[in-house]
Amino acid sequence: MVNMLATFTLALAILVLQIQSAQAQQPQSSGNQTQSQPPANNQSQDIPDAPSTVQPPPPKPAIPAPTPEDVARPPQTDQTPGATQPSTDVDKAATRPMPQIEAVPPGGPRNQINPADTLYKISVPVNFVTVPVMVKDSEGRRVDGLRPSDFTVFENGKKQTLTFFSSDPFLLSVAILVDVGMPDVAVQKINETYTALAGSLSPYDEAAIYTYSSTVGQVSDFTTNSAKLTATFNQLKLVSGRNNGPQAINDPYSVGPTVNGVPVGGPPIAPVQTPPRESHVLNDAILRAALDLGKRDHTRRKVIFVISDGRELGSQSSFKQVLRVLETRDIQVKAVVVDSSALPGFKQAEKIHHLFLQGYSDILPKYTHATGGGDIISRISRNAIEDAYTQLTSEARNQYTLGYSPKATTGSSAYRSIEVQVDKKVKVTAKDGYYPAPLSR
Repeated sequence: MVNMLATFTLALAILVLQIQSAQAQQPQSSGNQTQSQPPANNQSQDIPDAPSTVQPPPPKPAIPAPTPEDVARPPQTDQTPGATQPSTDVDKAATRPMPQIEAVPPGGPRNQINPADTLYKISVPVNFVTVPVMVKDSEGRRVDGLRPSDFTVFENGKKQTLTFFSSDPFLLSVAILVDVGMPDVAVQKINETYTALAGSLSPYDEAAIYTYSSTVGQVSDFTTNSAKLTATFNQLKLVSGRNNGPQAINDPYSVGPTVNGVPVGGPPIAPVQTPPRESHVLNDAILRAALDLGKRDHTRRKVIFVISDGRELGSQSSFKQVLRVLETRDIQVKAVVVDSSALPGFKQAEKIHHLFLQGYSDILPKYTHATGGGDIISRISRNAIEDAYTQLTSEARNQYTLGYSPKATTGSSAYRSIEVQVDKKVKVTAKDGYYPAPLSR
């Protein structure tokens, strides 16, 4: 009985396998009959039917010539050939032409702008005038807290409308001129004050150092590095001034015995030696510094700081030529006068400079007054000189700044005078005038 049951089970399993094998082979043997029946479910069309061996395939629809939009369309690989799909937003975005993007090569310009494109313009006044103003009371103390309404500016006698006002401190670009042609006693005194001079500058001020006597030389370029400035000042401490005065002429100890003025046993007349002419090229030094300052950032206040006895002798540039450069580039000149020029007689010459400009050889006060640098500071002692450094740099940095756009009545570049008035009993220091920049054509 068990054997019969096992045999029946085995026969039934073989029959099931034969039926499944016959069903698996039925699509291949039925030919076109299976392919002619459309599938009940539309989702089965995702897989294309195999080509029939009995009936030729239907003709393919005509494909139109590609358009620029078709070229820009990304390829579609998940659709049946010839089938149409509903239009969507994604399809519409794909039909838009892609913009051409050009990459900038390394080191090339970032903005490729056609100069002819004038969509956006920023208009800047050609001759916008800024006027630094120092206001002090009768005791020489700086007056703070003034408002724009306290100031009145006249240009060529005509009242101007202020469009800019600031009492904020400015960063400085300072050109320091040291006169090494003074007597050595005065030069050595100056050498001892360089530490205080470096300390009077803020960490954000930039300074360059020049020396002059018979020629002008630049010791260091403009820098904000305090360590570099200190190192340069330490080198200047080794510089010596003039010694022993002019050379003696016909020194009696330079020749031997003479009879009736004729040397005994020697040439008939000893040669006469003429000492070289002494020079103090103050004008050339200020001009050199002014040309260099003119290249600095216009957002900084530009100052020439002169440490000298104030003498001028032998410059190739005249005072008027140098002053025009200063007034065109908006540069102030401030000065500390030492040695014999710091005596009271020099201050008397400073007081009369507006009345008799050519009455003395010391032209340094004329530079300071014309450019708005104020009075020169005359000092003898070392401590007084160090205090003068702090005072001058503080005044240069902390001034009222007025600005206006003059009415362009003419295109002339002639000199224009400036007068600043304050509605208080105070002393006002500002530049006397300026030369406008030439108008572009």
